[in-house]
Amino acid sequence: MSDWQQWVGREDRRSDRVEAGALTRWLATLDRAAGTDGAVPQGFHWCLALPDAPTAALGADGHPRRTDGVESFMPPVPLPRRMWASSQVEFLHPLHPGEAIARRSRIAAITAKQGGSGALVFVEIAHETHGDRGLAVRESQSIVFRDAAGPDAPLSPPPAGGGRFDPSEWDAHRTVEPSEALLFRYSALTFNSHRIHYDFPYAIAEERYRGLVVHGPLTATLLLDLAQRRFGDNALARFAFRGLSPAIASEPLHLVLRGGGDAIELGAFADDGRQVMQATATL
Repeated sequence: MSDWQQWVGREDRRSDRVEAGALTRWLATLDRAAGTDGAVPQGFHWCLALPDAPTAALGADGHPRRTDGVESFMPPVPLPRRMWASSQVEFLHPLHPGEAIARRSRIAAITAKQGGSGALVFVEIAHETHGDRGLAVRESQSIVFRDAAGPDAPLSPPPAGGGRFDPSEWDAHRTVEPSEALLFRYSALTFNSHRIHYDFPYAIAEERYRGLVVHGPLTATLLLDLAQRRFGDNALARFAFRGLSPAIASEPLHLVLRGGGDAIELGAFADDGRQVMQATATL
């Protein structure tokens, strides 16, 4: 397998604008009101400066096809399954409705590994989102590509066990059940056509998930929403998350938070206690 080092340093530049209508739809999707500070809530930046590949250029999974041409930002990794594994986000300045946006994305590293489930390729992407006041959001994102699942591979995640999530050790707790409509709306807001989020037969037969998969950044956005409820609008300076296990649509998802200052811990858990996402933040 090639190491694709010629892709390291490749850049993609996009421009956008914080449209009031898109922000209103994002708030409606999350069932939340606008902030009191007039700024864009943290997490909305994942809806800006989006890839815009034509439908004819999509692969079987719904993502843009990866080629060895100069038009392909992502390297042509042949592994078919893709997941947003983690992100480290630094919030420097809040964005505001009407603000012009420029985003520069750069391939920072590509690493091939061998995991318990087969070959893995990690692609690290450095994003810088600029607004009217300069650099507003800096993010280091990790995308992982994985081997295809066999037709008889166990469905992931496993069926709920006999445990029960206990929120008693956390300072804040909220339970949501991400519906198919929520996943559909978030896919639309982020122009994400990955079929695991809306195509039930594909998710089960091709990628061997137990149901429709909740987007990683959607779970992260719900954790940012929990932080906003706890600390106020645009309070976080840094936020980092790592996906541990898939969250499945229409199943209870427990969002929790504890601590404060420079030591905030957040998490998302399934109803039986299986951890879906771990996160940290600072004020």
